[in-house]
Amino acid sequence: MSLSIPVGLAAREGQPDLSDFAATLDDMAGLGLGYVEIPAYAYDLVIAGRLLPARVAEFAAICEGRGHGFTIHGPLSINFMGPEAQLPRFLEATKAFIEICARIGAPHLVIHAGMMQPDERHDFENAAGRQRDCLHRAGEFAAEHAVTLCVENLFDFGPYAATPSIARLARELEAIGHDHVRATFDFSHGLIHATQHRYDFLAEARALAPFSKHLHLHDSFGIPDLPWVYASAEANAFGFGDLHLPQGWGSVPWAAIAAQCAFPPEAIAIHELNMRFWRDRHAAIDAARAFAAGLSHSAI
Repeated sequence: MSLSIPVGLAAREGQPDLSDFAATLDDMAGLGLGYVEIPAYAYDLVIAGRLLPARVAEFAAICEGRGHGFTIHGPLSINFMGPEAQLPRFLEATKAFIEICARIGAPHLVIHAGMMQPDERHDFENAAGRQRDCLHRAGEFAAEHAVTLCVENLFDFGPYAATPSIARLARELEAIGHDHVRATFDFSHGLIHATQHRYDFLAEARALAPFSKHLHLHDSFGIPDLPWVYASAEANAFGFGDLHLPQGWGSVPWAAIAAQCAFPPEAIAIHELNMRFWRDRHAAIDAARAFAAGLSHSAI
């Protein structure tokens, strides 16, 4: 069955004090977007797991009256597979960002899947269990606020050498079994991770797709980063890394994904565009809309 889902665009990161936030949203006007994804991790809205009430009120007021909905990307460094001592604070912060979602009517909060450093990999299964527990608890809080927590698949980068594969994330979400804990399927991240670990990207994509209420669209060539480049344009020249290119510029197999994967009917697709290509945003959005129009519907 054909699936028609709304398409949005991730906003630019702005000044932490919100001094340019209104201008950032104004810049999104006229694009005909269904949603704008706010990089809320970049703003000083939460301190030590607690909301800054005045700042959150200002944030919410700026969001009012816009001609599109919102989704929110929470802190990228929330890590429910990290050291146990850090998990309570990560959970507090997740709940705080869920509250921010509720304040502006954002249905989805994006957080990242867990990550582990090389000397932690021996504890992967225990860490996965801790992550399931934290995500279930966060999901209960999210349900009370009419928000879905959308867990984004990653790849190995920086000091991190272990994160759930695409299919493993699907199994974790199935084990959690919570309607308000679902996936953000980042296709470029998945292709890079499949390259790193030599598994069949499309086979694992079929497993995660039914859980994927949130989609991150951007392109790359599925090749891990070089250890170092002098100028960021060099990575683009080589095609290495998570480049966040306009959709269609890389080698993510978009047509095969659309043909082989079935997504929930309430999914939202957000194009995460590298700001160096902001001038190409209109073409990027058009490509995202064409992809979204060709997706199929399935429910779990």
